[in-house]
Amino acid sequence: MNPLVLIDKYYPEENNLKHILLVHSRSVTDKALAMARNHPELHLDEQFIAEAAMLHDIGIFKTDADAIDCYGTFPYICHGYLGAELVRNEGFLRHALVCERHTGAGISLSDIINQQLPLPHREMLPLSLEEQIICFADKFFSKTKLNVEKSIEKARKSVVRYGEEGGMRFDRWCELFL
Repeated sequence: MNPLVLIDKYYPEENNLKHILLVHSRSVTDKALAMARNHPELHLDEQFIAEAAMLHDIGIFKTDADAIDCYGTFPYICHGYLGAELVRNEGFLRHALVCERHTGAGISLSDIINQQLPLPHREMLPLSLEEQIICFADKFFSKTKLNVEKSIEKARKSVVRYGEEGGMRFDRWCELFL
């Protein structure tokens, strides 16, 4: 599959939002692939990583995030499951799981309920190693400071706002993927 075909379908105009999505997604893809290549013992599916990392944020246009030119109606935290719905409807079920499970360091059902997050009540934790490495790579790049890689400390800080469970997952990923 060619992820750019789907991106062009949902982002048909050449505008700042599409630029942000493409630059951010390429940064995440490059980091995830570099980590995968540094760990051949994990036998990761690099083709899938390349495709899914490019699509992980496809749902952002449906959210309200002025800083990145998103003028949808949903809170930004919803972009993962919204993107998953788009990708699932296109027939790419495995790719959709990456979209749904990459927010924060993944979000557990208990965190969704306890924090009253506006998300469907289900586990949204990355399970496969490919899901995990994409989620982890994503933590190092924002959409407001394109091409600037965060330090490990700043990346970790960005995930603990969804709960310390995310920080512990992040720490495990540092051991596994760095």
